[in-house]
Amino acid sequence: MRTDVAIIGAGPAGLALATGLKGSGLDVTLIERSPEASLAAPAFDGREIALTHRSQAILRDLGAWVRLAPEEMAPLGEARVINGGFPLALRFAPPAPSEPLGRLVPNHAIRRTLFDTVAAQGGTRLLAGREVTALTLAPDGARLRLACGEEIAARLVVAADSRFSAARRRAGIGAEMLDFGRSMIVCRMAHERPHGATATEWFGHRQTIAMLPLNGAMSSAVLTLAPDETERMLALDPEDFGAEVTRRYEGRLGAMRLVSTRHAYPLVAVYAHRFAARRFALLGDAAVGMHPVTAHGFNFGLSGAALLAAELKRAVARGLDPGGSGALSYYASAHRRATLPLFLATNAIARLYGDDRAPARLARAALISAGAALPPIRRAIVARLMDARPALSAG
Repeated sequence: MRTDVAIIGAGPAGLALATGLKGSGLDVTLIERSPEASLAAPAFDGREIALTHRSQAILRDLGAWVRLAPEEMAPLGEARVINGGFPLALRFAPPAPSEPLGRLVPNHAIRRTLFDTVAAQGGTRLLAGREVTALTLAPDGARLRLACGEEIAARLVVAADSRFSAARRRAGIGAEMLDFGRSMIVCRMAHERPHGATATEWFGHRQTIAMLPLNGAMSSAVLTLAPDETERMLALDPEDFGAEVTRRYEGRLGAMRLVSTRHAYPLVAVYAHRFAARRFALLGDAAVGMHPVTAHGFNFGLSGAALLAAELKRAVARGLDPGGSGALSYYASAHRRATLPLFLATNAIARLYGDDRAPARLARAALISAGAALPPIRRAIVARLMDARPALSAG
């Protein structure tokens, strides 16, 4: 089989790239190890994505945003950061009350809408239930071997196969990996008191709890715990789990009740040494796997897909090889400039706020005091959280 662009991984980043290449004239093949049924109707995985304004614009440009139901979108009106029992909270609010910081959308809903968009536009070949077992990169093209024995020749291979990317390793690209030694439990909780469309990140002793406001009297709970505590919490029956979360959150939202399945994820941050090689590019978590404390990992996946699609379409329009070094080099350098500062800052924040020692707690209190006293700092952070820059055009 021959194709122009082979995308490994039909997650949000891979699907967004395939959608963004519509009208390019390129033959696109998506390779995904999961079966097609799970792509068309992905299951709830606990994750609620805080989409920036730019990410919302990208999804609109792709034609995916209109496929989301109104009840699947929850406005994020304000964010608060709390450090233990420190009386001050760092608050972030949008400059205009009528416009939220962002919108929370379930990960499985975004995956579904992007898959539906790819299917509706046509022109993309989907090889579902297939696993890549070998990758060869050469000056004149790339070759992929699948577990079924099939081989694919491509002008460009794009790996969007998770932060533990096998394709990245096969391409000889290393990555900085930071294991925080913690796990994250995500689920939905109903509660007695209203959340006021406010997201709260509370850094307590031996735990971090985030509550993300969903529609109605319901929030997405994100508990970051040591592995042994994670296992214990997952083993609790739903009633005891609700009581335990209520206790851990000190009753801020009243009594809480589990209303979804629970899901646990290890906290590991990843940053690839390179984003591109000969006939090869990294996208999504395969390039940048973020700690979720600043909620930008998913947004980087979308912006990276928009950037790469735009560069590939420009290359084709100029009669250039889409797998050549020009478009890939520009994508790699631009995506690195956009992601590296926040990746480093996020890891520093995660280390500081995950440290229970007294000096770290004092430093956290000092940072919150400084942020509360200096409005320019808060405005700068709000601008970064909202990311209201226009979406990149792939035309």
